[in-house]
Amino acid sequence: MVFSGFFLCGTQVNAQEKEGVTFEAKLSKSKLGINERLRVDFTMNKDGDNFTPPDFEGFRVVMGPSQSISSSWINGVRSYSKTYSYTLAPVSRGKFRIKQSTIVIDGKTYKSLSKEVEVTAAVDKPSDQMTVDDIADENLHLVAEVSKTTPYLNEAISVVYKLYVSPTINVSNFRPLDNPKYNNFWSQDIQFSKYNVQNGTYKGQAYRYVILKKVVLYPQKAGQLEIEPLSLDVTLDVPTNRRDFFGGTIYTQTNKTVSAGKRTINVKPLPSNGRPADFSGAVGEFDFYVSASKTELKASESLQAIVEVKGKGNLKLFQLPEPTLPASLEVYEPEFNVDVRTALSGMQGKVSNNYTVVPSFRGKYPIPSISFSYFNPRTETYQTLISEEIMINVLDGPTASGITSAPGITTSKRAVVGSGMQFNFIKLEHNLTAIGSQYFFASPRFYALLISPLLLIPLLILLGKKREAIASDEIGNKIKRANRLARKYLSTAKRELGNKEDFYIALEKALHNYLKAKLKIETSEFSKEKISALLSEREINENTIQDFIALLKNCEMARYSPFSEVQMQQDYKKASEVISAIDKRL
Repeated sequence: MVFSGFFLCGTQVNAQEKEGVTFEAKLSKSKLGINERLRVDFTMNKDGDNFTPPDFEGFRVVMGPSQSISSSWINGVRSYSKTYSYTLAPVSRGKFRIKQSTIVIDGKTYKSLSKEVEVTAAVDKPSDQMTVDDIADENLHLVAEVSKTTPYLNEAISVVYKLYVSPTINVSNFRPLDNPKYNNFWSQDIQFSKYNVQNGTYKGQAYRYVILKKVVLYPQKAGQLEIEPLSLDVTLDVPTNRRDFFGGTIYTQTNKTVSAGKRTINVKPLPSNGRPADFSGAVGEFDFYVSASKTELKASESLQAIVEVKGKGNLKLFQLPEPTLPASLEVYEPEFNVDVRTALSGMQGKVSNNYTVVPSFRGKYPIPSISFSYFNPRTETYQTLISEEIMINVLDGPTASGITSAPGITTSKRAVVGSGMQFNFIKLEHNLTAIGSQYFFASPRFYALLISPLLLIPLLILLGKKREAIASDEIGNKIKRANRLARKYLSTAKRELGNKEDFYIALEKALHNYLKAKLKIETSEFSKEKISALLSEREINENTIQDFIALLKNCEMARYSPFSEVQMQQDYKKASEVISAIDKRL
């Protein structure tokens, strides 16, 4: 996913601000060996005149000033930056100060803050001799930020993956190599529509960063649990010591693999002391309700008894308590309802069981109070909530002989109590009539069945010859099978629209199997560059090739990056068009 050019030009950190204008000095390092070089950048966010540099006491100017200007639009906001750069060589050891420089912007004079630099003895490997990979290692970091490393069992924690990039390098693309597996965790990804690049600090230095992935985890096992690292292949532009004709920095492109290191989570077991007997694994902060849709009704009418837990915690990971109802109430299996949203802080919302209850006889029937227990990780205590008793008054209906209104214990599901009239719908008398006798021999139907096999013989001969011809065409059969497979996966992709991972897996298989059928090769063994070359050899239109490769890239990036349903529909339509275009040419 390309970072929309933002890493090529980011908003600067303000050292001095007047009326929205910033002007500051930046050092490539604050401590260096006497055999190293120091880069000093004087940067402003608005164009100015009469720039006056300091005298650089204690240093010799090796190169500069070189001037660079960049301008971009980020989320509808224009960003402008102008920089004067110097490369300095220290002339002696000690502590030196890069003094103030001045610039005139809109008729006002702005001064940068002075910076202190320490020059030490010579180092073994001067920074100006560092390789491209060395520079990338120092300026690119992938970090997994965990909200809590010692949670309780079933307590929510969040993991946020951030890619930090130093302002000295530019990232042009990245793709995931390996997504972490959350073994022994219940996990839920937090979806977001786009990447927002922000300013921040990494180990005290100014960096830009982008949030790549957010996930909420609920540990399902006590003890030490590991979170596997996320790995990325990043394409970046790294500055060199070379300059172009106009004095600008020459960049070189390289690929770097970065990983967020393994994180160990120490999950604490729930305490055994004080654990209620009815505890079913709920962890969080909850409210508990039992309600009835109505408390007065007639026999054979129905009501809804609702058992509901509302709050914040592992709402999808525990069982709701079941009510015990009087024996004269017919109770059906409950309907489980979930209204839960997941944020970085965990699940919030409500879950409920909706019981349909039908009374058979007149009388008063109580729904006894029931209890619900949960563990509160904030207070580190168990809490028990008890519902109020609900009285159901059945006003009209038959009176049960020998059965009072007192409650009895029953399961959550009862068989229907019969009234003795269940089988009135069965008819005991028939209205069948006898079928008259008719001879089959020498009838029209007899002669039709006799002649039909003779008429089918020529047709069967033709079909047999056609099947032999098809069976002998091995290459054609292979192509047909591959085409059918491609159509199968493309139809699977259509059915999976809206389900990102399954859709793009099916789409990628369809694209590869189509080429396998047409080019008689195993495209899964080839890179995208090799596939492009093969299609070019067959004189496929360049735009069609680019569209095909773009679809393959989308299939790869979809394993990690967020894709909307609109994007999926566009990719499905594009795949159909590309396959049709290639097929016409081949």
